[in-house]
Amino acid sequence: MVTVGTQMQQAIAGIQSAAATMKTFALETQDQQAKQQYQQIAQTLENALQTLKQRQQYIEQQEPQYKQQ
Repeated sequence: MVTVGTQMQQAIAGIQSAAATMKTFALETQDQQAKQQYQQIAQTLENALQTLKQRQQYIEQQEPQYKQQ
């Protein structure tokens, strides 16, 4: 059975990966409009990560069994 904590950890890892990919795209493209768009997407993902990490901490406090070892 997959716990909420595990699902949250997987979601965070996926978003971290996507943000890193957007940052790479921004560095590699010469198209300034695309570069700006990739940077904006990366920032949006970083903001989402902060929210999810706070939620993860809350879950871990409320449900210690979800805490990853």
